[in-house]
Amino acid sequence: MSPSTAEPRQRSLWGWGYADRFPPAAARRQVGAMVSAATGIGPLEPQEPAPEASIALAPPRVAVPAELTDFTSVSRAARLSHTHGRGYRDLVRGFRGDYAPAPDLVLTPRTEDEVAAALAWASRAGVAVIPWGGGTSVTGGVEARVGPGYQAVATLDLAALCEVATPCAVSGTVRIGAGATGPVIEHALGAHGMTLRHFPQSFEFSTLGGWVATRAGGHFATVYTHIDDLVAAVRMVTPAGTFATWPLPGSGAGPSPDRMVLGSEGILGVITEATVRVRQRPDRRASASVRFESFEDGVQAARAIARSGLFPSNCRLLDRTEATLNRVPAGGRHVLLLGFEGVGRALGPPMDEALALARAAGGTCDEGPRFRDDDAAARARGDGGAARESAAWRAAFLDAPYLQTILVSLGVLVDTFETACSWQAFPALDAALHARVGEALRRVAGGGVLTRRFTHVYPDGPAPYYTFIAKAPPGGELDAWQAVKDAASETLGEHGATITHHHAVGRTHRPWYDRQRPELFARALASAKRELDPAWVLNPGVLIDRPE
Repeated sequence: MSPSTAEPRQRSLWGWGYADRFPPAAARRQVGAMVSAATGIGPLEPQEPAPEASIALAPPRVAVPAELTDFTSVSRAARLSHTHGRGYRDLVRGFRGDYAPAPDLVLTPRTEDEVAAALAWASRAGVAVIPWGGGTSVTGGVEARVGPGYQAVATLDLAALCEVATPCAVSGTVRIGAGATGPVIEHALGAHGMTLRHFPQSFEFSTLGGWVATRAGGHFATVYTHIDDLVAAVRMVTPAGTFATWPLPGSGAGPSPDRMVLGSEGILGVITEATVRVRQRPDRRASASVRFESFEDGVQAARAIARSGLFPSNCRLLDRTEATLNRVPAGGRHVLLLGFEGVGRALGPPMDEALALARAAGGTCDEGPRFRDDDAAARARGDGGAARESAAWRAAFLDAPYLQTILVSLGVLVDTFETACSWQAFPALDAALHARVGEALRRVAGGGVLTRRFTHVYPDGPAPYYTFIAKAPPGGELDAWQAVKDAASETLGEHGATITHHHAVGRTHRPWYDRQRPELFARALASAKRELDPAWVLNPGVLIDRPE
C-alpha cells in the first residue's frame, strides 16, 4: 500500500501514543519482570483493557447548532477519543472503560472565524468549551469536569489549524498554527535548516498551542528550554474578540500581553497561532556521563555547572534507581548526563570545564567525552554519527510514556511529580519527600520506590523530578494514587517549592496552586476572564473558579 493510500496510524483510545505500540501480554510480562527486579515490587501479571464495545456513553445533552454542523461531531468515536488526557488517573479510568466525563460534542474548526462562531454559540447556549491540542495533559487540563451551571460540554480540537509558514531568515521567526504538533513543526523547519529546539516528552503528539497554554518546558537543561523564551507573539480568539500581540524581540511597554496568554491553560481564549523564534539546527554535539558514589556530590556538581555560565544543553542528574529503570549505564552509581551542542563551534573547551567541575565534586568519567558532528564532510565519510545518536536518544526519551501505559496494564501504581526550588532548599525538601511519600506508599500499597532526577538546572536552583512506583491495590488504584499525590503536593507547599515546574496546573494541581499564587493575582486573573469570557464558558475549573 502506497503512503498516499495507507490508513492513518491509530492513536490508542486509553493509553499513550499509537495503539500498535501496546505490546501483547507475553512482552508486557517481560517488562514486569524487569521492573520487579529493579524495584522489588511484584509479582506483576498483565491484564487487558476493557473492550471498546463495552464502554457506556451517555447521549449528548445538546443538539449540534446549524451554524456549526460543518465542523462538529457527536460520534461515539470522537467523543470517546476526547475524554481523557494521559495522566495516571486518565490511564486507569480508560483502562477500566470509564468514560463518564466524555464531552457532548467535538468541534474541529478550520479557521479563526469558525473558532469565533463556536465560542459565540457556546456563550449563548451555556455550553462549556475545553480547548484541545494533543490531548496529552497529565494534570486534568482537558477533562470535562466543569461543575454545575452548564447545559453541556464541547471539546474544541485545534488540529486543523496547523500551518507552518516559511521562516523569516533575517529575523529568525516563523508563524505557526496552534494545532501543529512537534514532528510537523520540526519537519517543516528542517527543510530550511532550522529548528524550534523545543522537545517536551510529549513532543510526538502535543501542539504549539498546548505548549503556549501550559508554559511547557523542553528537554534542554538550561536556557531557551521553556516555550516562554521562544514566543515572540500570539493570536488568541476569545468570546469578546481576537487578542493579538506584535512580534517583537523585546519590549518594556507595560505588563507583557504575551505573558497573560502564556500559561493561561485555555481559560481566557483559544490560542490559534504563535510567532516563535527559531534557530539553525546544531551540527556539533558533545556528551559525557559522570558517575557519583553519593547523590549529594552529584547535586554539588550540577549546582557548580549551573552557576558556571557554561549553559550545557544537558545537565541531568539521575539517582541510581532512576538510571537502572531508564537503562542508563551507571554501574550502580548515580550519574550526571552532560551535553553541549552548537553550530560550527568547538565544544571541547566548555565540556572540559564542565567535567573539571564535576570531577572536583567527586565524579568520575572514565570513558571521557564524546564529540560528534553532522557536517557534509562527515556525512560523506559515513561517520557523522550525531544525527543517529541524537535520534536514538530522542526515541528513548519519547518512548518513556509508553512504559507507563504498559505498567498500568500490569497493575503498577506509577506516576511522576516535578517541582523547582532553590539549591539551599533542596536537601530538606528531598529528605521530606522521601519520608512523606515513602510513608504514603507503605500505607496504601505496602511499600514502593521513589526515584529522582534533575530535568533542568538554573543558577539559583534545580527542577527535581520524582517517580513513584508500587504495586497498586486492585480496585483501589485511584485512591492510592490520590493519597501519594497529596503527600507529595503537601510537602512541596510546606517547603516553598512550586507545585509544578512544567506539567501545568490543570484540575489536579488546583488546591496547591491556589495556595501558591497571591490572592490579589487571583482576583486580577478573574477580572481578566470576566472581560474576555463574560459567560465563563472556557475551561471552567482550571486556574480559577466561576463566581457563584
